[in-house]
Amino acid sequence: MTSVTLKTVIFFGSARNVTPPWGGEKRLGDRLLSHVKSILSVRSTCINDVTVTHDVTCFDPLVVFGEGGALAHSGAHLTAPTFFQKSDDLPEATKAMMESIKAADCILCVSPEYNHGVPPALASMLDHFGGSCYKAKPSGIISYSAGPWGGTRAAMPLQYMLHELGALPVSKMAHFPSVSDMFKEDGELVDPGHRMAKQLPDLLVQLEWMAIAMKNMRDTSGVF
Repeated sequence: MTSVTLKTVIFFGSARNVTPPWGGEKRLGDRLLSHVKSILSVRSTCINDVTVTHDVTCFDPLVVFGEGGALAHSGAHLTAPTFFQKSDDLPEATKAMMESIKAADCILCVSPEYNHGVPPALASMLDHFGGSCYKAKPSGIISYSAGPWGGTRAAMPLQYMLHELGALPVSKMAHFPSVSDMFKEDGELVDPGHRMAKQLPDLLVQLEWMAIAMKNMRDTSGVF
């Protein structure tokens, strides 16, 4: 029996930072993000004779585009994509973010749905880095909404983006509607037996299988 710790990068999609007029939280997605990180922190699965765990890095647009953030110099409007610049000219925080993405074994996007599409902050974070950072790695899509549809309409164009970047999406996705009803503020499920709670573990099984297979090929083939 061998063990592998997958370097797992999470891109969080929401840059909301204001309480709506009707009250409530600034970002409902924080509940789901906490849930995802909690699941990954304790997860240990077996694929054939390999025990799989996760080492998680999360990129939050409020931090990444905030003062001193890795992409603060460029802004969410994408004025300075990294592949338009020499590596030596990049800020140290930007280099560190790029190296984390390059070193990743798999990628997860946790995203809301804005106007039936991908939130601009998430698209910008992904698009700041070229395909060489993402290629030959699997990705998984987790979406959410305050209403009944679970962000599914954002998940569809996000598939195309990830595919073009080279981070091939696994077929299983996880969609969570009515996030405030499903999750407590700390990310714990209100009802652990909720039928939709199975989505994330099922997605992770596919992601881990693909991550191990693609990692083996990257480590041994020399192609990527």
